[in-house]
Amino acid sequence: MAKINLLVAEIGSTTTVVNAFDFAGPCPKFVGQGQAFTSVEQGDVNVGINQAIEALKESIGDQDLEYDHLIATSSAAGGLKMTVHGLVYDMTVRAAKEAALGAGANIKFITAGKLRRTDLKRIENIQPNIILLAGGVDYGERDTAIENAEKLASLDIHAPIIYAGNIENQDEVKLIFEEAGMELYIVENVYPQIDSLNIEPTRAIIQKVFERHIIHAPGMEKVTELVDGSIMPTPGAVMEAVKLLQKDIGDVVAIDVGGATTDVHSVAETSDEISRIQVAPEPFAKRSVEGDLGCYVSMPNVVDFLGKEDIAKKMGISEEELEEVIENHLPIPKTEKDIQFSEILAEYATITAMKRHAGHYRNLFGGEGKKTLAEGKDLTQVQNIIGTGGALTRLPHRIEIMEKIAKSNSGNELLPTAEAKILVDNDYIMASLGVMSRHYPEEALHLLKVSLGLEKDDCE
Repeated sequence: MAKINLLVAEIGSTTTVVNAFDFAGPCPKFVGQGQAFTSVEQGDVNVGINQAIEALKESIGDQDLEYDHLIATSSAAGGLKMTVHGLVYDMTVRAAKEAALGAGANIKFITAGKLRRTDLKRIENIQPNIILLAGGVDYGERDTAIENAEKLASLDIHAPIIYAGNIENQDEVKLIFEEAGMELYIVENVYPQIDSLNIEPTRAIIQKVFERHIIHAPGMEKVTELVDGSIMPTPGAVMEAVKLLQKDIGDVVAIDVGGATTDVHSVAETSDEISRIQVAPEPFAKRSVEGDLGCYVSMPNVVDFLGKEDIAKKMGISEEELEEVIENHLPIPKTEKDIQFSEILAEYATITAMKRHAGHYRNLFGGEGKKTLAEGKDLTQVQNIIGTGGALTRLPHRIEIMEKIAKSNSGNELLPTAEAKILVDNDYIMASLGVMSRHYPEEALHLLKVSLGLEKDDCE
């Protein structure tokens, strides 16, 4: 093979993966994958990208491989660090948070109401990549967002500001940040009226700002020497893939159990039944990140949640033997016992993350008796559950783990039912296909369905 169309680099905090795709034949092809350590600490991520490309060449047996374009996703150097500031937590702050998470942000700090001096100090210590300022429905409360804008403008920070609050404040906010010499992006209000979310414009601008500023992050300064197309936050790219798929196969939830966190992405409509009793609006596309659930870095947390006695009993070993398994546990398990241990961790992380992501019924008792309301995201209409990430694409009992989501329902949770189809991102390429879909949506959808086993890998 002399030349292929596209390489996609997934630049992680510890490893960089390069996936190769070719569109020259009758069907798009996933050619192969190479992996290397990420080289942020060496001051140049290109070192890791080039090493991953060399590993790719070796894996496909083609040292003369050339390519037309290279695009990327990145979660290196902490990913996209954001702080979010709104008026009332259950309204504008929650809407802004949903927009930021859906775009792939790593939210470091959230505030509601007027910023205090301690809040400002914390923002300066975080040194976020982007600050999201919201507050007030359109033509509603104005003063809090304006005061917060003035306080943020006084800080020694260089992050761009996104304003997504009360439309009446736009001119005032623009003047405040212009006078401070700070970069500002103004978008539509994330919470324009009571019980109404409008988060997609903010998501889009977050990803645009990330792409402009990621090249200034430590170790990323030279990345444009290799990358000649889009660079997206990795979780945002996964969300793009899930949204693309939902349009084709129906409502989807994707779960990624990683070493440190467990991400859940859902793109699903609320059922008419739940909509009538829902206490607050939920986004059509929702992402949640559970920082205490994972199979390696967060392993001690999951062990504490489960208890060593119960884990040992499930594994059929003594607690002393379990201590040895824990001590020798690897990011990619090799031994039979370590794989069994990892599956116990992954099962707990999967079910717990799904329960936190999904909504639930809530009973209220008053003069007229019991009234049942629904709170949170409705996943009862989800037709497809996808496992992606290391654990749910590689562990032997990954299908059984995901089947237990429906079985875990106590009857009070808005979880997917047993009728939902269980799918696996076998090639582990959802993030790559998400960023690819910006340029090649049809090819990305086909390759995603091939990875999920929904289509054959040829056109015949």
